Amino acid sequence: MFQFLANIFGYLLEFLYTLVNNYGLAIILFTIIIKILLIPLSIKQQKTMKKSTELQEKMKVIQFKYKNDPEKMNQEMMSLYKSENMSPFSGCLTAIVQLLLLLSIFYLVRSPLTFMQKIPQDNINRYIQQLKDSDKSVSNVYPEIDLIREYNLLKEKNPEDETVDKLNIQMNFLGLDLSKIPQQNMTDYTVYIIPVLYIISSFISIRITTAKQQKDKTNSVMNIDGKTGEELKPEEENNELDAVMQTNKMMSWMMPIMSISIAFIAPLGLALYWLISNILMIAERLVLDKVIKT
Repeated sequence: MFQFLANIFGYLLEFLYTLVNNYGLAIILFTIIIKILLIPLSIKQQKTMKKSTELQEKMKVIQFKYKNDPEKMNQEMMSLYKSENMSPFSGCLTAIVQLLLLLSIFYLVRSPLTFMQKIPQDNINRYIQQLKDSDKSVSNVYPEIDLIREYNLLKEKNPEDETVDKLNIQMNFLGLDLSKIPQQNMTDYTVYIIPVLYIISSFISIRITTAKQQKDKTNSVMNIDGKTGEELKPEEENNELDAVMQTNKMMSWMMPIMSISIAFIAPLGLALYWLISNILMIAERLVLDKVIKT
């Protein structure tokens, strides 16, 4: 499935590359197009998040009211979902799509010669063997990135091979080599620029998301009749708020740490995609939050 999607995405990325003749610019345009295509899903996700927050508060009322009657509680829960036209699994589709995109684009960026340039695997294997015969190191994880980096050498060895010209991908973007992998170039400070910007954008994205969820939570609490001061005592509300704040704080630290571990072991082209995607996501959430009122 991931390779199938990576192959389809490869046609789009190759088309964009032929227009701009720069891998970095092609990645940016590719990211924008993917984000535009996913706008309907993003709108649905935003509405689902807002509605889910309201439902969570109503569910807490039901849980408190029927805490001594589990059977009645479950019945009321299902009735609530049905009346609100919501499913307990709402949001799963978005998570699945995001996972598919993440892994498919990872495949694409890891193997641009296969999925973008459509070079036959036999040719790629032959080029890899030629590098090994020349005492050049070839990564087991990113062999095609090494082929792109050693294009000049392979061109000398295959002067009559027109396919080898497809290895000549312009990876330089604003002075950064997008074929570099931070883990393999620790002494080159330039490899940290995109991952660090990506981490910063992740912090901002998380802050915006958690702040919005807290705002929706507060609004939904105020809109639920009979809850405030009657069914939940002030100390219980404070405990809930503390739990939310602790969860948000934990996410604020865990997500960037996860981002670092991924961004530092992948080619910078992938980190660039994530960075632009994060920036677009932040703008999208801010705009949709103003547009979507219900």
